[in-house]
Amino acid sequence: MSGTPTIAVSHLGCEKNRIDTEHMLGLLLQAGYNIDANEDFADYVIVNTCSFIQAAREESVRTLVELAEEGKKIVITGCMAQHFQEELLNEIPEAVAVVGTGDYNKIVNVIERAEQGERVKEVSANPTYIADESTPRYRTTNEGFAYLRIAEGCDYRCAFCIIPHLRGNQRSRPIESIITEAKQLAEQGVQELILISQITTNYGVDLYGKPKLAELLRELGKVEIPWVRMHYTYPTGLTPVVMTAIRETSNALPYLDLPLQHSHPEVLKAMNRPWQGRVNDEIIDRIKTALPEAVLRTTFIVGFPGETEEHFQHLVEFVKRHEFDHVGVFTFSPEEETPAFSMDHQVPQEVMNERRDILMSIQQEISHKRNQAQIGQVVEVLVEELNPRTGQWIGRSARFAPEVDGVIYVEGSPETSPQLGTLVSVKIIDADPYDLYGELVS
Repeated sequence: MSGTPTIAVSHLGCEKNRIDTEHMLGLLLQAGYNIDANEDFADYVIVNTCSFIQAAREESVRTLVELAEEGKKIVITGCMAQHFQEELLNEIPEAVAVVGTGDYNKIVNVIERAEQGERVKEVSANPTYIADESTPRYRTTNEGFAYLRIAEGCDYRCAFCIIPHLRGNQRSRPIESIITEAKQLAEQGVQELILISQITTNYGVDLYGKPKLAELLRELGKVEIPWVRMHYTYPTGLTPVVMTAIRETSNALPYLDLPLQHSHPEVLKAMNRPWQGRVNDEIIDRIKTALPEAVLRTTFIVGFPGETEEHFQHLVEFVKRHEFDHVGVFTFSPEEETPAFSMDHQVPQEVMNERRDILMSIQQEISHKRNQAQIGQVVEVLVEELNPRTGQWIGRSARFAPEVDGVIYVEGSPETSPQLGTLVSVKIIDADPYDLYGELVS
């Protein structure tokens, strides 16, 4: 298409945002637009922003300001566009369009209108759109893995979380649609699917009247992809039926990403978490009994309004007791549209920082111990890149999710060079708190 503008995309934020980016790229390519990875050569730069917490907004703003200073025509999409549409148009003259989280499917029309000189605002107040297997998609992950969105939006109203305001209520895709896309990805050589939504264990409630994750896993078990990993598995949704499906489905990894956020019942109740005052110990013990080989990852928020030293020590003991494989710790970020923003007893930032550092230091020792237990084992590793300087291959075992966990550095030789995007056997020979080191098994 001669005379067609060239478009670059700057992706920020989570994997949900990444899938939106991939669909926008797919739609633009299908429409004949030129896509360039280098923003310097682009006529338009689409910035797919994040607005989950203050730090994410600051990164988004920095990116927008830098591009504006370079005189780029900017299309602002994603959560920040949904959140601050008017402010962005008012404060960034270079912004030719803002596109909401439920409107990225209109990106071709948005660019066409911008080309005609219109300053476009395409933001649905209540997002309802979700892409399916027929929506063009250009993957931006490496050859080996792909994210697969099974639902979008959230029906919970946790006191600290702005996601329902930005993404709307939960809307699940039909099982048939998900399986069709999984097969498409399998044909592309994908070795690992990562199921994502805001609450993966609630998949299907809106569509079928009850959760259908177990049924979905069993159907995915028939697709020729070696690994199926789940993110955002709320522990209350890990029912005996779901855990049995994980156990009995050959490609379902017993890797459980549990967004616990805290351990103390009083803090959980203040957070308005789905299980509120229920004791997390019981939930974790039940999971460990049903899936003793499970790899457990979780995240915690320290400094939620009203969190006392006693509450924090409860969390410290909880982390020591359960020895999670992977833990992320965040300080509380007050978001204006959430109840927690105006709660009493806000915790000073320096106290939050200190608590985060204490918890991460404790977890570092635990992670090191968990990793050292891998030494001597032979594991399957998905090879993702080659470091040309060291000659090491870099990949992940089933214990590590991409972009959030560690990696495995693999020593090889020219005659045993594995192909990128394939699974190989590796013997683990060393470990540090974050990563593992191994050698190819011939």
